[in-house]
Amino acid sequence: MAFAIKAEVTDPQAKTFKFPAQKTMYGGKRIAAGDTIFIFASENEGGRGLLARGLVTAAEATPKKRGIARQTPRVSITIKRTALARKPLGRRELKPLNDWEDGKPGTELNFKFYRQATNKIVGISDRAAAFLNEFF
Repeated sequence: MAFAIKAEVTDPQAKTFKFPAQKTMYGGKRIAAGDTIFIFASENEGGRGLLARGLVTAAEATPKKRGIARQTPRVSITIKRTALARKPLGRRELKPLNDWEDGKPGTELNFKFYRQATNKIVGISDRAAAFLNEFF
């Protein structure tokens, strides 16, 4: 399984990215060292969408806080960048793909990242990963 993260990226040219205590959804909590991940620079923080592909070099679950009944799992990850995106892909390009039942990989990404606009790590299908690889 491949993964994708939408988060604030302070240095788009970095060779290593560290994302502490990131929210996970859609299987994102299963991320582990050795997994492929696609990095989206969050438009909420001035980013432009798909930025890079990388390899997870470390992943550690963030312990849940005591006394809070319902918590979204969080994970801290470190990523070694393996490629920079050559073509744009972000909210603007994915927004028209909103027929949640059409099975298209772009629609999957729109649903997981932009239907609920919070930053997060998500698990993605093999079809979505193949689609994203076309941008490198």
